[in-house]
Amino acid sequence: MAKSQVTFNKIEKEKKRLKKREDKQKKKEARKAEAKENPQGIQFAYVDYNGNLTDTPPDPNLKVKVDAESIELGIPKKEDREEEEPTAKEGKVSFFDTTKGFGFILDSINQEKYFVHVSGLLEPIQENDKVTYELERGQKGMNAVRVKKI
Repeated sequence: MAKSQVTFNKIEKEKKRLKKREDKQKKKEARKAEAKENPQGIQFAYVDYNGNLTDTPPDPNLKVKVDAESIELGIPKKEDREEEEPTAKEGKVSFFDTTKGFGFILDSINQEKYFVHVSGLLEPIQENDKVTYELERGQKGMNAVRVKKI
């Protein structure tokens, strides 16, 4: 004899499904009964200036007129943007390895060290040289670029 394919788990799932269906039907009937008692309801819903829903329309005198031409979409083109001029900073070369092509510059004002690569040099430098440079964001922080001796 073969066993029944209906398991306890299947029976429980079927009971839950039927219970949900009954609950849904009861809610539907309750909404219909409420609609018969109060047929008016809210005809329109308005959003006030605080973002809340109300049944009264907002005051048209408080409406703000926005010029569609003044709305800027996207990022402005590079030539339209105002960019601040990079200011040349001064510092001293604290370490520079010519064989590896990198080093560090110590800022004369805030005593921070900035990485410098040989590709960012305008002329060759050595340790203890006074230099001017500009900062540029790199992968691991700020890098000194356009480095020249004073």
